[in-house]
Amino acid sequence: MAKQPWYRILYIQVLIAIAIGVTVGYFYPDAGKALKPLGDGFIALIKMMIAPAIFCTVVHGIASIGDMSKVGRIGGKTLLYFETVSTLALLIGLLVGHFLQPGAGFNIDPSTLDAKSVASYVSRAKEESFITHLMGIIPTSYFDSLAKGDLLQVLLVAILSGFAISHMGKPGEKIAEGVDLAGKMFFRIIGMIVQLAPIGAFGAMAFTIGSFGLGALVNLGYLIFTFYLASLLFVLLVLGGIARAFGFSILRFIGYIKDELLIVLGTSSSETVLPRMITKMEALGASKPVVGLVIPTGYSFNLDGTNIYMTLATLFLAQATNTHLTFGQMAAVLGVAMLTSKGASGVTGAGFVTLAATLSIIPDIPITALAIIVGIDKFMSECRALTNLIGNGVATIVISRWEGELDRHQLHEALLHPIDFGEEMERRPLGGELPEKSAA
Repeated sequence: MAKQPWYRILYIQVLIAIAIGVTVGYFYPDAGKALKPLGDGFIALIKMMIAPAIFCTVVHGIASIGDMSKVGRIGGKTLLYFETVSTLALLIGLLVGHFLQPGAGFNIDPSTLDAKSVASYVSRAKEESFITHLMGIIPTSYFDSLAKGDLLQVLLVAILSGFAISHMGKPGEKIAEGVDLAGKMFFRIIGMIVQLAPIGAFGAMAFTIGSFGLGALVNLGYLIFTFYLASLLFVLLVLGGIARAFGFSILRFIGYIKDELLIVLGTSSSETVLPRMITKMEALGASKPVVGLVIPTGYSFNLDGTNIYMTLATLFLAQATNTHLTFGQMAAVLGVAMLTSKGASGVTGAGFVTLAATLSIIPDIPITALAIIVGIDKFMSECRALTNLIGNGVATIVISRWEGELDRHQLHEALLHPIDFGEEMERRPLGGELPEKSAA
């Protein structure tokens, strides 16, 4: 295939769009704010396709395994990995926050803060009790989950459907084949929508800079720097160490998903690239059933960037309001965050709501202190989403290797010679399959 001109390469288009968006938002803030529908519209188009695409992927993945004990084994390994790495992310946030002290010297009196600016987040956090969250996983009807697009509800319905189809024999095979074909159609539509990513990134970035300005970056720049540093350390040291142990380079992997990372940077939502990540992980040599289970589940249970943010932001608020936390209280923050971080979605703002839920359980830190960082949360949201995305990609490779279903030759070839998403879709014509994976 002939090499594309540089100006037609998606990640270059997104980079240019982000730069133009920042320029417009800075010099013409009112115009930047007016461009918000461009970013919102792109995210809405992608989210429109996520539920059916994930449903088809998970249903076909489970139905094609056949052995239900294998499904349970993959699920068990996945949750064990998620819990272990998520805990390490929480610890990184605590350690970096403790040693760099980003909130020291602010000396803020909580009584002087505007509680109204965080009232909506606090009310949403109070509604998110464990029982409420658990009951919220159950949709009111089979099709309600697909209509609303709630990822956990879609997972529940898809898993039940996959199990049911796997026990139906020959009729089930026909249903699974139909579901797979439908899934290919949804992914083809997503491939078309993604071409609009530069427009979405331009609108979202222009709105962000136009609404909050670069001044917010200066005022709380040290906190933003500390968070990005903590996330970078986590990616290079923790995820990098895991990647090396499982036979691949974290830097090459980041290069492999650079298009997706730039789309996430522009839209500050990792959900915009969820379907693309599924396709790219399969092209990387991970088995289809493992990808179908790990990627969607990771979007709710493996949010490494959100975990780092929660513990780091909690310590920042304590330091900024001169609230002394003992070792026992910091351990309590860690324990509470391990619970409240589960089930948070990859959409913009979910990390802030989760932080509010954590603070509401720890009364020592005044919850009104959230007003300090509400203005810069949008800038932190990008880093959360980027870290979450990388973490879920690494998890997919690890679980595939752990299951002995990773084509290591294909993995290294794909990392050395990344294939464009559009080219990958051409290699998967409707009704076609990816090359068979050889057991590792």
